[in-house]
Amino acid sequence: MAFSANAQNFKFGKVSDAELSETFNPNDSSAAATVLYRSKSVRFNYAQGAGFTIITDVFERIKIYNKAGFDYATISQILYRNDSDAESISGLKAYTYSLVNGKVEKSKMEKSAVFTTELSKYRNEEKFTLPNIKEGSVIEYEYKIISPFYYSIDEIVLQYDIPIKKQEITIATPEYFNFKTSMKGYLAVTPKYGAKSGNINLTNKNRTTGGGFDVTSTKYSNQNIDFKINTTDYSMTNVPALKEEPFVNDMNNYRSSVDYELQYIKFPQQLQENYATTWEAVIKKIYESEGFGLQLKSTRYFKEDLEAIKSKTSSPLELIGGIFFHVQNHMNWNNIYGYYVDKGVRTAYKERTGNIADINLILTAMLQEAGLDASPVLVSTRSHGVPMFPTREGFNYVIASVEIDGEMVLLDATNKYARPNLLPTRTLNWFGKKIEKDGSSVSVNLFPSQLSEDKIQMSVKLNENGSLNGKLRHTNRYYNAYLFRNKYANSNEEDYLEKLENRNNGMEISNYEIKNKKDISKPVQESYEFILERQADVIGDKIYFSPLFHLVETENPFKLEERRYPVDFTFPQRDKYLVTITIPDDYEVISKPEDMTIGLIDGIGTFQYKIMGSGQQLQLMVDLKLNQPIIAAEHYSYLKEFFKNLVEKQTEKVVLAKITSNGTTESTGKGR
Repeated sequence: MAFSANAQNFKFGKVSDAELSETFNPNDSSAAATVLYRSKSVRFNYAQGAGFTIITDVFERIKIYNKAGFDYATISQILYRNDSDAESISGLKAYTYSLVNGKVEKSKMEKSAVFTTELSKYRNEEKFTLPNIKEGSVIEYEYKIISPFYYSIDEIVLQYDIPIKKQEITIATPEYFNFKTSMKGYLAVTPKYGAKSGNINLTNKNRTTGGGFDVTSTKYSNQNIDFKINTTDYSMTNVPALKEEPFVNDMNNYRSSVDYELQYIKFPQQLQENYATTWEAVIKKIYESEGFGLQLKSTRYFKEDLEAIKSKTSSPLELIGGIFFHVQNHMNWNNIYGYYVDKGVRTAYKERTGNIADINLILTAMLQEAGLDASPVLVSTRSHGVPMFPTREGFNYVIASVEIDGEMVLLDATNKYARPNLLPTRTLNWFGKKIEKDGSSVSVNLFPSQLSEDKIQMSVKLNENGSLNGKLRHTNRYYNAYLFRNKYANSNEEDYLEKLENRNNGMEISNYEIKNKKDISKPVQESYEFILERQADVIGDKIYFSPLFHLVETENPFKLEERRYPVDFTFPQRDKYLVTITIPDDYEVISKPEDMTIGLIDGIGTFQYKIMGSGQQLQLMVDLKLNQPIIAAEHYSYLKEFFKNLVEKQTEKVVLAKITSNGTTESTGKGR
């Protein structure tokens, strides 16, 4: 059962029988939940003595179809603050409605279900979960956000991870405030612009002194100020869900939304106050702030440690490494992002813990104090997106850089498995802004150019029943080693091996050995022996198998006919397989796949497949190179075809036939 949202008059507390009875979304039957109605109103309010504030009214009603949709009953709202002001929520009401034995059961959310978490010095998260959620429940909630930051309208999100049947969003700004809008995403959005009148009533107080006894009198007068309010309405129906796609850095970067940038404020009889800015002005302001640039001038607290490092190094490269590894080992990240310090570098160094800025500004300051050409680099992380216009909120991170012999070395000491020129993957997001000592900046490419190799060397004996006995060596270099260490360096070996066996079709592993698990200067190298069942099809006197066995790629990850988003592999990479196969003594090869070499447009990637052999042995070499971390959406069709050919080649079979008593076999042609 489904119902139409278009004809419904939505009012808080008035949930219809049709909404409660609905079992699926007719436009997206795969949806676990649907926003039935969403209303958001952003308006300015004036209070004498306090000035303007922004009031945002939120009302949402959501249908939960099944257990997969239960997560949508937990709501999160980010609230911003600074040293003197903070946003707040008021008037929160939330209810759950469910049909139980044909009757509507209404559950009110209690205040105890609301939790506030401090995310950083400047952000809190207010989160609440609605009660008594069941399959088929409808939830609704409303609240008001009061913000003293009248110069900043939050991003207006137009698309969720679930469908939206109907949404009505209104932005109303006084004529004194001029905002520029920027659209993001792929939805066709047509705003409706309008205007209405507004009024501010001011009370003026005048004191006068006069008369023979110096009597003071107070008189009050009222003043009405009329002004225009500019309105923008976004009214949309049947907004599709933003569907997750493989190899996307963060789907939020492609979510349809509207950004508002304040250009200027112009009050009557006052000079225009300009807010529109350039990246140069934004970066200079950040650099000159107490929480950033001034931190680089504080150096006394690490002088003794720096002298000890310098005494053990004999070249600039050694000095860079010595300082980096000292800060990396000395400091511990508290999981808080930001380019402004949290504790301040001196306190953070003493306590050995801090946020991103605390740690990487300590690193930058130490490099500078050592006489190296070091600078901070502002970054927007992958989850933070790419800023659409110059704003301090466009960045949320800072790393360090050093110029040496005409080359730039990028450093981030907040991760224990990073190293010089190997940044945490969260920072690999297009370009950063390197800040020079005069506050100017230059763009820095954050993507690595070096291929990260994943290499497997395997020697196997294929048995007549289709099972394998083998030895395998797995080498991970550069970012592949970094990812392995982050995931497994501190894991229990038995637990890891159990997962490895399960991931490889119930493989039995013995004599496992790992080298350089935590030595970040070397590749991670695993080796083990294994037994694996059912790796070949035995049909009569013939055996059919893929020479990659359990390593074969059986499915093209790119299934969509078209793609609007770039394909993001995070970093350039190379997967290489070298396999030696010993076949049973009384069998011989009668068919094997042909060699293949293919390339992607513009040198983006290559794939090689070569197989050879004689007697009872086959040697296979498979080599996949993806030379660019980002592949533009217009190249998607080429990439899809490339992986289609790759998968087809890897799944082709070698065919063995049993040698008869007279030493002959019957050929069946090429592999399939």
